[in-house]
Amino acid sequence: MTAAVIAIDGPSGSGKGTLAEALARRLGWRLLDSGALYRSVALAAAQRKVGFDDEAGLADIARQLGIEFRPGDAGIAVRLDGQDVTLQIRAESVSANASRVAALWAVRKALLERQRGFRCEPGLVADGRDMGTVVFPDAQLKVFLEASPEERAARRHKQLIDKGLGGSLRGLLVGIRERDERDRQRVESPLVPAQDAVVIDSTALGIDAVEQRVWQLIEARGLS
Repeated sequence: MTAAVIAIDGPSGSGKGTLAEALARRLGWRLLDSGALYRSVALAAAQRKVGFDDEAGLADIARQLGIEFRPGDAGIAVRLDGQDVTLQIRAESVSANASRVAALWAVRKALLERQRGFRCEPGLVADGRDMGTVVFPDAQLKVFLEASPEERAARRHKQLIDKGLGGSLRGLLVGIRERDERDRQRVESPLVPAQDAVVIDSTALGIDAVEQRVWQLIEARGLS
């Protein structure tokens, strides 16, 4: 029998990563942070001086990516080729390049099977932008989180400040709007809710309220 999947999709800053991590911990399931995969490709490309218009070169990086997710004191730690890059991949420049990388068909194809490989017992909570539409279309529960660009920029700004990375709130808002447009308009795997997804607007909701609402869905579907 195939392991169960809960797919959490949505734009940057909607809270899907925090929600997915909390649910995975509460359920004792494995976690897939697909955004970290694309961020790691973007970081590796910058380090290796591979151009972001070099689709074949970027796809090669995606296929060979040595990436691990490990539980840490401050959440999930990301290791790239043996190095901890948890903070590096959260830098705004890496985020912007990750969105460019994610628009490339060859890169998405290279990462597709790697993402599906995370599915195992007792279950998987998958966080991304096309988890419910492309990667795990048979997921037992699909949630699409959204929030206003202004709220998402404010959340992102706070995250960066808390991690000592800094950043301009205005610049973050511009970047989020540009990324939304790019993610929603791309030909391959555009950012849209799956037809059977439960859409939740988290603009005025705290993460605890969102988690409680999703937990009710989990219990209603017998996944807990």
